[in-house]
Amino acid sequence: MTVHDLIAALPEPDVLAARCRAFAVLDAVFDSGYPTYSHTAEWAPKVALAEMSNGSGDLYAIVFEPAGVFLYGFDHESEATPWRDDDREHWPGLLEGVPDSLVRWTREPAFLFAGFFDATVCAWRETDDTQWRCGPVEFDEASRDPDGADHLFGTLVAGTATAYADYARDYFECDIDVDAVATILDGRPLTAAVVAALNPDAAFTEVAKAAIAAGYPVEAAGYPAEPEVRS
Repeated sequence: MTVHDLIAALPEPDVLAARCRAFAVLDAVFDSGYPTYSHTAEWAPKVALAEMSNGSGDLYAIVFEPAGVFLYGFDHESEATPWRDDDREHWPGLLEGVPDSLVRWTREPAFLFAGFFDATVCAWRETDDTQWRCGPVEFDEASRDPDGADHLFGTLVAGTATAYADYARDYFECDIDVDAVATILDGRPLTAAVVAALNPDAAFTEVAKAAIAAGYPVEAAGYPAEPEVRS
């Protein structure tokens, strides 16, 4: 899969946002301190941010804002890495066509490394658009995952309870209750029972805090049934 396949497989922005929130809650159940997937509902005014970092240098960020959605990923071992030469150059066409309404995210300090926008995958969708878009990048047809799109976004694009469970089973090295995963992916309010079914050792209060920060509903004594919305 390359970015061209990725934009064909990405769901509608609201579905993607819900999936990102669910992934963040699920990861918080297994590791609230250093989750792979995270989501901050109020990262900036009117901006939500979903992130993935595997701890080995590979990552992605998805910005949800009024102008649309901006998505990028960095696979440090991919063919498209800017580190393939000393000059650190983006793969040809990677950022071509990013609309004015979203281009500022390619200059966002939080997304820069040593002053450079490290990215091997980039896609976007403006609010009034009907499809996801990317630049005119080209790769050798024989290359396998040349930009890291599959490695970075494969699980998110699949978006199923089985897909998440497969990742979590391997990453956290534990058994996974697929039905409990499905409950969270369905967006049902988080309960202590679901958290316990996934990880009996998890502290529900910590997971609930992460869920509320992600904008995910929590149903329990002392927590609102819906995430708090600040004016």
